[in-house]
Amino acid sequence: MSSMPGCLTVLQTIIKMSDQGATPTPSTAPPPTTGRPPKVDNRGRTSVPIDSSNLEAKDIPEIEYFAAPGPRGYPPMTGFLDIWDVDMMKGQNESNKIDHHTNLYHSDNLIVRRGQEFQVKITFNRPYKPNEDKIAVEFVIGSNPQYSKGTYIPVFPTKARQSYWGGRITQTNDNVITVGITPAASCIVGKYHLYIAVQTPYGIRRTKRENSRDLYILFNPWAADDAVFLYDEEERQECVMNEMGIIYHGAYDDISERNWNYGQFNYGVLDACLYIMDRSEMPITNRGDPIKVTRKASAMLNSHDDEGVLVGNWSGDYTYGVAPTSWTGSTDILLSYANSKMPVSYAQCWVYAAVFNTFLRCLGIPSRVVTNYYSAHDNDGNLKIDIILNDNGRIDRNRTKDSIWNYHCWNECYMSRPDLPPGFGGWQVVDATPQETSDGMYRCGPASVLALKHGEICFPFDAAFVFAEVNSDVVFYSRKNDGTMEPVKVDQTHVGRMVLTKAAGSEGRRDLIDQYKFPEGSPEERTVLEKAEEFGCKREKSTPTVADVDVVLPTLEISVGDDFEFSVEFVNCSDQKRTVDAYISGSVVYYTGVSGKEFLLKTPTVTIQAQKSVKESMTVESRNYMDHLVEQANLHFIVTGKIRETGRIVTAMKVITLHNPKLTVELTGSGKVNEEMIATVQFTNPFSINLERVYLRMEGPGVMEPKSRYYSLIPGGSSLTWTEPFTPQRAGKTRLIATLDCSGLRQVSGQASITIDL
Repeated sequence: MSSMPGCLTVLQTIIKMSDQGATPTPSTAPPPTTGRPPKVDNRGRTSVPIDSSNLEAKDIPEIEYFAAPGPRGYPPMTGFLDIWDVDMMKGQNESNKIDHHTNLYHSDNLIVRRGQEFQVKITFNRPYKPNEDKIAVEFVIGSNPQYSKGTYIPVFPTKARQSYWGGRITQTNDNVITVGITPAASCIVGKYHLYIAVQTPYGIRRTKRENSRDLYILFNPWAADDAVFLYDEEERQECVMNEMGIIYHGAYDDISERNWNYGQFNYGVLDACLYIMDRSEMPITNRGDPIKVTRKASAMLNSHDDEGVLVGNWSGDYTYGVAPTSWTGSTDILLSYANSKMPVSYAQCWVYAAVFNTFLRCLGIPSRVVTNYYSAHDNDGNLKIDIILNDNGRIDRNRTKDSIWNYHCWNECYMSRPDLPPGFGGWQVVDATPQETSDGMYRCGPASVLALKHGEICFPFDAAFVFAEVNSDVVFYSRKNDGTMEPVKVDQTHVGRMVLTKAAGSEGRRDLIDQYKFPEGSPEERTVLEKAEEFGCKREKSTPTVADVDVVLPTLEISVGDDFEFSVEFVNCSDQKRTVDAYISGSVVYYTGVSGKEFLLKTPTVTIQAQKSVKESMTVESRNYMDHLVEQANLHFIVTGKIRETGRIVTAMKVITLHNPKLTVELTGSGKVNEEMIATVQFTNPFSINLERVYLRMEGPGVMEPKSRYYSLIPGGSSLTWTEPFTPQRAGKTRLIATLDCSGLRQVSGQASITIDL
């Protein structure tokens, strides 16, 4: 009824206007709005704001009285147990960081892992009396701490009083006690504030808030009760502790390596990772669940729909940012995002995967970067990559929409999956490269690798998409003049040739393809594909007659700027003569399979005698392709043809990755901690053309923070030398990596290994 006066007022106004001869005119449209609409908050929906910031903190009062003050005010609380000092035992060489495998983090605060005890020393004004004194170590995270939400946790050092986390006194020495605290193995991961509280008859006294007593709690792959527990110590050392990675690229039969400094222990990186979750407005209460953390992060690492970390760019124009091939590590990217609060330009799949790997390892989730060679990007939602040929056997580029990436990088992370049936935990695929939307956002995973292998593509999250990336068939269709299409060849082995990752404990590589699918043509593989069809994935069922002429393309190692011979061998497997009207096409191609300029087209007619072979050779001159090269310097050759005698279609495809010149990196000095050394980078421009606007970058874990240098011009045939002093900060084996990048030459790199002694 309270709204009645307002309604009556409006009604009275209308009557008054009518008496004066005026007619109220209803508005036909709302008033125009300008700018971005205001963000809608949760007012009216929840009693308190949803706690989604680890950076904002609510201070707990130093004194809380149990009752209202009397006539003379509150009684004094100075006569009771008082705290003189709190030692977080956070030194790099103290037991907390060593036992929790966090001594490599460059941080002044204590960093520990959940599900494992750590120690705090408390000094009182007198000896502690366990039967009389009541104390609690309080942990607070977020801006709205609540005990029921796990964001306010009091820890009691006596067996009589225990809480969500475990507590005990491990040592007593006069006025000093050492308290052992064990965070729950499922607790929230993030930055906590610590207080020491003393209960008196009149109320509670607490220590003041001090930043030096803040601590970080991470996931713990060493704790059996943690969801990310990984039983293999060698894998833990590789997938959590190793800072230097190798990311594979190039072609299936010409594999290249890219060194990357993950830098998960560098100063500021941990705070940057926590900021990413804050920026996503992920509720604090969800941050103990690795499934939710990785899914949210897979969206936040790209900027497509949420102002995330990295801007994707495959165009070749990087005027307003850093070329993806120029980055040497994750540190610059993460610190730039955290400091500027703006997405960082630019990234492609390996940059997304590398920075995501840093995020995961920094928080304690075991992870690795993997590369799938010949990765299907299917635009039709089926298990087919459709390549359309016209009636005479030539590829129809206008109608061929699906693409096969030469390679694609994503991440695997290790965790249990209580949301799936038993047995589907372990390695999970997550992918931050924005390809397709999932639940309305550009993200992918986590998808169980074991579920992919067994065709359980309905399991969350995005299993069907990843399944297609490694299991699609390449189907060649012949399009008739009347528009009908007939399948003429089905290649079931081209997609998903290898899934490579760095081997644990070495600089070698490991092929994981047997974890993603059963051997091609095996009964198990057929069963899996039939199961996928039951879940709605369409495959090409027809089995076109196999042509009796094979086409064999060469494997070549060519450097950028070289002329080379390209030979196509036609092999007649029949007992009769065969004549093939062939099309030989060469074009520059992005690593995503998208074609650029066609630089070669030959249309030979080849006659092959029975059980014989014929080679058709041609010279490819660098002047025909150099001006059209796109980054990563891939040349794509497609040979198609029609056999006159049988009408069958023959096809073959080949990607040749041109090799770039290398940087030379040399190190001089004593090779000892805290003693200066010199890194020298040398490069010679091997071309007759000038290289303009050249950027060099260099860094190495534990020895050098990211450095960069700019050269406006490197004339053809000339050399440059860059010397950079550095001081190693810790002992052990490491590497210094450097890159050179400009619009005329991408993906030039070099590295030097070194062992630093104490």
